Amino acid sequence: MTLGPDGDETLAAAQSQDLQEFGWEAPTGNLPAAYLTGLLAGLRAIENGVEEAVLDIGLNSPTPGSKVFAVQEGAIDAGLEIPHNDSVLADWQRTRGSHIAEYAESLDEDLYGRDFDATELPEHFDELRETLLEADEL
Repeated sequence: MTLGPDGDETLAAAQSQDLQEFGWEAPTGNLPAAYLTGLLAGLRAIENGVEEAVLDIGLNSPTPGSKVFAVQEGAIDAGLEIPHNDSVLADWQRTRGSHIAEYAESLDEDLYGRDFDATELPEHFDELRETLLEADEL
């Protein structure tokens, strides 16, 4: 967003549901989806000529390893310059969803039903990350 004489102007945006257009099959309320949403938003911003940004979390408490910092990490990996401290970012395996896959493996029944095999989440994350990074149109 940027300030203009008529108010704020959105330069680029992404919602987690947008990931489905690129093949995301897993639920969207988790750390891997947050990172990928940030990556998509960052790539769209770069495409629109944005080079730097500032993370504004408002009055929310900054919890290290949380989804908001996963979004930030995705935007940084897209190429945006965002001031940050690496200590707030989650471990990469956690960002990929390895903790979700491990939990799913320990269950007797499917974590997400038959819609998506959560044990494959890290691989699915890697595939979609590559798809986004190689996409011609976002």
